[in-house]
Amino acid sequence: MTYIRPAHMGVRDPQTFEFPPRDFADMADQLGAHRDEFPQERVHGQRAGDIKRRLVSLSVIDAVLTSNYMVKGWLDRNCLSMLYGPSNAGKTFVALDIAMHIAAGKPWRGLRVNGGPVLYIAAEGGAGIRNRLAAIKHERPEMASAPFTLLPVGLDLHGQGDALAVCQIMPDEAPALVVVDTLARSMGAGDENTAKDAALFVRNCDLIREATGAHVMVIHHTGKDEDRGARGSSALRAAVDNEIQVTSEWEILSRKQRDQEPPEPLHFKLRSVTLGMDEDGEPVTSAVVDATEAPAPTRKPLRGKNEVAMQALHDALRDHGTTKSGNTWPANRKVVEVDHWREACGVHGLTTGVSDSAARTAFMRAKTKLMDMDEVREFGGHVWRVQDDE
Repeated sequence: MTYIRPAHMGVRDPQTFEFPPRDFADMADQLGAHRDEFPQERVHGQRAGDIKRRLVSLSVIDAVLTSNYMVKGWLDRNCLSMLYGPSNAGKTFVALDIAMHIAAGKPWRGLRVNGGPVLYIAAEGGAGIRNRLAAIKHERPEMASAPFTLLPVGLDLHGQGDALAVCQIMPDEAPALVVVDTLARSMGAGDENTAKDAALFVRNCDLIREATGAHVMVIHHTGKDEDRGARGSSALRAAVDNEIQVTSEWEILSRKQRDQEPPEPLHFKLRSVTLGMDEDGEPVTSAVVDATEAPAPTRKPLRGKNEVAMQALHDALRDHGTTKSGNTWPANRKVVEVDHWREACGVHGLTTGVSDSAARTAFMRAKTKLMDMDEVREFGGHVWRVQDDE
């Protein structure tokens, strides 16, 4: 790049040109006077100093071998998490179960807990949440004196005022966990579907987290399709460190762990607990969470073309099936040639009324689908059912 000197500066011989000498003696005084005149820039300078003190040289960085867990493998301290699930799946019961174990410092599902005081913000309030806590106290008396505080009010965490108020009224000096139940009841005028409003909600959760040192857990809902995750803006999921899904099948799934592999799924059931009698002499009940083993896998019934293709295979095995010996063949069921199965599919209407090419394609799709579902196996031009013949 060629530097062109402006005309008003004149032209000097580059061999003889020199910059005028500069006096640095009074620069400190000038800088101090400038900061007095512009205090905002002094604040910026202080912030720069704060940031500078956080710089870490690569030469002093070593592996961090201690974990900052609150529930080991599931939740970390001083982080943001989201626990979500469809309506009536038991997500609040699960959230209360986790929170009470943290408050009591008791292992949760056999996992180590680094616990402490809990503030549970129940935006829906009402007798339901109180009865659920009463049921836990009744069934687990060792937790009855845990430092757990309920705040049964709705908050507006879209604006900043309520977040600051929560920090000011925090009942414990060093809380371990703050639960916001639910996001929908704590958004104020915000829209959970817009990235801007979701970011404001996250910022206020972070304000609570940073001011108190607590882990903040937000309880949220799924949309119509629970397999698509929590409803609302994707900015919510991007912001959280830990994400837990409670499914309608009574599963607890870790869907996101920022710094480690998700743990294996857990399973539970809700057990009814009678708390007493109401004014009419009828029982008042709630429920507690009990751990269960994974249920035995169940086969989903076949539907549509898959059912037709399987019925055709049943007929082909009945009419043409044979048994074969050897390690490569099933020992307790018949096998049949693939061509016999294809012909039976035509009889059942799966591959009729179309061209030969389309019929072959339809049959291959049906065969591939049933093999993917582990209903059918193929070897050496023969097929058989994976399950025992009926």
